[in-house]
Amino acid sequence: MPQNSKAILVTGGAGFIGSNYIKMLLETTDLTVVNLDKLTYAGDLRNLEFAESNPSYHFVEGDICDAALVDSLFTKYSFERVVHFAAESHVDNSISNPDAFVQTNVVGTHRLLQVAYKHWMDAPNKFKSGYANARFLHVSTDEVYGTLGAEGLFTEQTPYAPNSPYSASKAASDMLVRSYFHTYGFPAVTTNCSNNYGPHQHREKLIPTIIRSAISGKNIPIYGDGQNIRDWLYVADHCSGVHRALENGRLGETYNIGGKNERNNLYIANYICELLDQKVPREDGQSYKSQISFVTDRPGHDFRYAIDASKITIELGWEAQEHFESGMDKTLNWYLNNRNRLEA
Repeated sequence: MPQNSKAILVTGGAGFIGSNYIKMLLETTDLTVVNLDKLTYAGDLRNLEFAESNPSYHFVEGDICDAALVDSLFTKYSFERVVHFAAESHVDNSISNPDAFVQTNVVGTHRLLQVAYKHWMDAPNKFKSGYANARFLHVSTDEVYGTLGAEGLFTEQTPYAPNSPYSASKAASDMLVRSYFHTYGFPAVTTNCSNNYGPHQHREKLIPTIIRSAISGKNIPIYGDGQNIRDWLYVADHCSGVHRALENGRLGETYNIGGKNERNNLYIANYICELLDQKVPREDGQSYKSQISFVTDRPGHDFRYAIDASKITIELGWEAQEHFESGMDKTLNWYLNNRNRLEA
């Protein structure tokens, strides 16, 4: 029988999206939040300074591949909710070091699933007493669907066609989650999101890189011709969608979470430069746009991602609240007020 039915395990909560999700939980729920994070390069405890003195928050440094540790946390806190953000997610890094992506994204996800299954269920389709309402939310990406041409949208029925070691490892983890639902009746829901942006994003990602390069007076690197398109989702909107799917999504289902904000990389660089021209003008009076520089495209660079989020809107009543420009203004203000976060 659960000792604490209001404890939730958040994996990877020291990262960009996970820390924003924990902030939302602590502000809007009475859950006890346990954050398990390995603190790799993408994890940063500064993301969680707001939570340090909150008695409802507990941080555990550790690896999701460590089954004994994960098991001990389930024993201690009797989780009925798991939200699984922990993942290696930088495409460039997956090209240079794919093994780390397979270990964390595939092996780690399996270890979490298996420990949760053993704690929540006695046998396939048979829940232990007190765990009939347990739920496991697996956070994935639209990159598992491959790439789009100039038209069309990814739906939940789009065949998987991952094109990088990163997206392939996430696709594999999605399939493991699916298998646990169909084989064991395990209470899982998966979300596939479009590109996130907002406060706390790691400095290596596109938008922080543009901001950092601009204000430091360096060239702003844009892959290829800058025409690669992504659907951009403000991180707070993503977090609300994840929580809606966790609590109200149909078990075994996948929900695509998108922002309806398709923008190409060159537009993003130009827009950020325009905002910087207004907020922190260059001393020489020139536009930051003069720093934009085109660099050799990355191998296998997908041309376009765009999500059809109508399923989560129709079924669960969720939709993004920010458009790209409003979210970008908030994001830039945060980075200008936290410039140390752009430093190595």
